[in-house]
Amino acid sequence: MKETIDSLSKKGKMIFFAGATEKQIHEFELMHDIVLPSQYREWLKFSDGGDLFLPAGVQLYGVAHKPLINVMDGEGDIVGCIVIGALTTGDPIVCESNDETISIYNQEAERIENDEQFANFLDFLNNLSGIVGEGD
Repeated sequence: MKETIDSLSKKGKMIFFAGATEKQIHEFELMHDIVLPSQYREWLKFSDGGDLFLPAGVQLYGVAHKPLINVMDGEGDIVGCIVIGALTTGDPIVCESNDETISIYNQEAERIENDEQFANFLDFLNNLSGIVGEGD
């Protein structure tokens, strides 16, 4: 994780919030009856939300700092997903409980595109500069 964070920090302006505690993460999961992806949990301990690749980038949500992770259990196109962030286009970054896959939900097409699914949170972070058009 540290290598990925160091690499990201060299590619653009980032704002990392203070990390959440294991207790805060666990209580959030219990309150919402979810299990966050393991690598995202590790990220939250480093940065409980934040803004990456400013101004064109990504906002990640946290469990203690606002905006908070949004569990879509009511109405909407992405019911059952956990919204852990958003691109500046407004497209949400989502996962499902007990699943390591991170995806970008294309609001215009109302679906997740195959090329916008990532095996895990580190894979997502490692592809982030390309997603936001910042190059390598």
